[in-house]
Amino acid sequence: MKKVKSTGLTKTTPLITSIVPIIVKYRWQYVMFLPGIICLFLFSYMPMAGIQIAFRNFRIGNSIWTAKWAGFSNFRFFLDPEFWRVLKNTLVISVSRFVFSFPAPIILALLINEINNVFFKRIVQSITYLPHFISWIVVAYLIDAILAPNTGLLNQVFMLLGGESVFFMGRTDLFVPIIVISNIWKTIGWGTIVYLAAITSIDTQMYEAATIDGANRFAQVLHITIPCIIPTVILMLILAMPGLLNAGMDQIYPLQNTVNLPVSNVLDIYILNNGIQQGRYSLSTAIGLVNSLIALFLIVASNKIANKVSGDGLW
Repeated sequence: MKKVKSTGLTKTTPLITSIVPIIVKYRWQYVMFLPGIICLFLFSYMPMAGIQIAFRNFRIGNSIWTAKWAGFSNFRFFLDPEFWRVLKNTLVISVSRFVFSFPAPIILALLINEINNVFFKRIVQSITYLPHFISWIVVAYLIDAILAPNTGLLNQVFMLLGGESVFFMGRTDLFVPIIVISNIWKTIGWGTIVYLAAITSIDTQMYEAATIDGANRFAQVLHITIPCIIPTVILMLILAMPGLLNAGMDQIYPLQNTVNLPVSNVLDIYILNNGIQQGRYSLSTAIGLVNSLIALFLIVASNKIANKVSGDGLW
């Protein structure tokens, strides 16, 4: 038999040999990505050096590199009863917001999709997503104008009907519903954009075939529209999971007062009070680090569950 002359190349092509041609081929695309990568590194990865403050005895005037190491002493907040009360408030508000706010854009998108009049559909979309551009400070003033005792619009109606004025923002049992309802009002329209885009990408031939088979509009939504947008719903669900420990300080802080403090003091405000007002930067960094680790666990776990259940994970 004739021997094949060896070329001197190994069976496994070096990694750099396989990557370089790809980089050269798509060099201009990588140049376009470069500013975003630089900004991501500067504003997302370089600040992570400050995590070490959670393990140091940091004080104003010291450098984070020269402050004395404190080990895990800053994590003693787990022994503070106030922390567990704040964590409970955070979970109650964030879970309530998630349960009611997450499906709301999906339902609204399905309803808007059923509107045949294009002009009316655009009006509904515009009206529903305009609140997204209103800051929470302005929303807080609107809520106060509606719910304020004696002068609020709702209390004015109550008193005209012979009722008594109600201090809505002073009732702890009404604080969470007010937060949930105002959050839905502000975010529902903006959230429908993603789901409406997913609905418009569905092949219209599927609806035509269902119509020929005698399926009504409800059956088409149930058996065509909803199954087709499930991957988008799962993607948005995974992205929303890390926010379970974020009750929304920008929404809650303007509505907080001394009366509703037992239910409105959430984790973000607790960190703000300890870090800025009391100067306990190491403690607040330690709490923030634990919060970030839990958020990382939630997004990884939810993605893994989504991959096993439906195969439509984020990665």
